[in-house]
Amino acid sequence: MKLATLKDGTRDGQLIVVSRDLRTAAIADGIVSTLQRALDDWTFYAPQLMEVYEALNTGRARNTFSFDAKSCMAPLPRAFQWADGSAYVNHVELVRRARNAEMPPEFWTDPLMYQGGSDDFIGATDDIVCATESYGIDFEAEVAVVTSDVPMAATPDEALRSVRLLMLANDVSLRNLIPAELAKGFGFFQSKPATAFSPVAVTPDELGDAWREGRVHRPMIVHWNGKKVGQPNCGVDMVFHFGQLIAHAAKTRNLRAGAIVGSGTISNKDATRGYCCIAEKRCLETIEHGAPQTPFMQFGDSVKIEMFDEDGRSVFGAIDQAVVQPEH
Repeated sequence: MKLATLKDGTRDGQLIVVSRDLRTAAIADGIVSTLQRALDDWTFYAPQLMEVYEALNTGRARNTFSFDAKSCMAPLPRAFQWADGSAYVNHVELVRRARNAEMPPEFWTDPLMYQGGSDDFIGATDDIVCATESYGIDFEAEVAVVTSDVPMAATPDEALRSVRLLMLANDVSLRNLIPAELAKGFGFFQSKPATAFSPVAVTPDELGDAWREGRVHRPMIVHWNGKKVGQPNCGVDMVFHFGQLIAHAAKTRNLRAGAIVGSGTISNKDATRGYCCIAEKRCLETIEHGAPQTPFMQFGDSVKIEMFDEDGRSVFGAIDQAVVQPEH
């Protein structure tokens, strides 16, 4: 099943059901108005939404309309929780190698995670608004999951069973603000502006065999200014699967339905697969040449993030954003 949220002038938008081929949609208003409400009582609403989804895919649905990602907010425009991990330890290792810093051994056994801002997500085609290029604007292509309620101290297996939906994410970073923030010892805040998510969120079964062992075994395709720069496989080199990441987030607290947990930047050890963030490219350049050569994003730059199934069909729709200055 594929779900999206239509812009309707409200904070939480209007839940819609989207066909598998992302061409048509139907409003779910007769069933449930928002995705958060559906997640709050998933066992009741999901079967009803699935009936609409099956009708869409077989041409039997009523009152359908053409699906347009530009008309959508993030699937969850605001959430109770946004916790982003760093499951691809290769990415962390490259960053530390570029700084001539040792890799703490516990990074391979205990996930890194930060708590991001969840009150103001943006849609897949909304602009990346930044006051100045000097902040070091960078994209980060990730996979994220949306959970049901997760009890405190849940095991990884229990946590994995809580996954209700999957999305793609562009977890934008302002790289030049990060060092000063981390030096304070309290983590990211100003260096992490609004995160964008794919136009649709999908249930795990939509991925078929590509969803197994808590990982998505498909390439993440990233274009920067129209040029393909990355196609790493999300299922390769993911040290911590989503069950482990969710369990880590729930170690000392309950997670409530609608919590979003991210994978961190997709990164493969095979550098020929390209990169999902500019920082990783700059780290490789520093390791090889002694200094980075690739600049961060400039005003007018664009980034496109997408995933395709084995038949070449877009699974989540595309995150397709441009970098702009504030209007005022």
